[in-house]
Amino acid sequence: MIKPNYSLKAFASISLAIVLVSCGGNGDEKKTEVVKTDTVVVNNGNCSSFYRDAKSLDSTLMKETTVKKDLAERAINAFNTYASECMNDSLAPIFLLKAGQVAQSIANYKQAEVLLRKCTTAFPNFRNRGAALFLLAQLFDESTMLNNEAEAKTIYEDIIKSYPSTAWARDAKASIANLGKTDEQLIQEFLKKNK
Repeated sequence: MIKPNYSLKAFASISLAIVLVSCGGNGDEKKTEVVKTDTVVVNNGNCSSFYRDAKSLDSTLMKETTVKKDLAERAINAFNTYASECMNDSLAPIFLLKAGQVAQSIANYKQAEVLLRKCTTAFPNFRNRGAALFLLAQLFDESTMLNNEAEAKTIYEDIIKSYPSTAWARDAKASIANLGKTDEQLIQEFLKKNK
């Protein structure tokens, strides 16, 4: 049986944006040092092992042009294990966010929802929480995914309330304005604005 491959287009672009924001241009050496410092204290050193597994699978995924489902599932498990076992580590919410993105990329939308919700609730001070909320809202907004516009609107409104002066709020407002519109309607509106 041939296993399907899944596109990484959305995963790669969002991951790159989150990695750039998360790392702040600091280079891998400094980031690794932060993880070592954080993980030594937590879980008697097991976090170092969990981190190595997650980082290795993340690196493998980023090199792929398509993701095989078995590789994606192993990565999701490693990312979630790391985040769950090492919750005090500064990279825990980032790996949960990545796990949600990978789950979405292999069309496991319910798992993506669970992981993104966990990221937004377990880490309320995560600096990229707005991004995680927006990805969660998009899962509900998209008719080919979870298809629940009422839930999408609720999450978009939470973004606007929680992060009022951000690009996430601006994008959430635009998304609310477009809820329920077909692709054809959106195209027509775009063409009218650009005449």
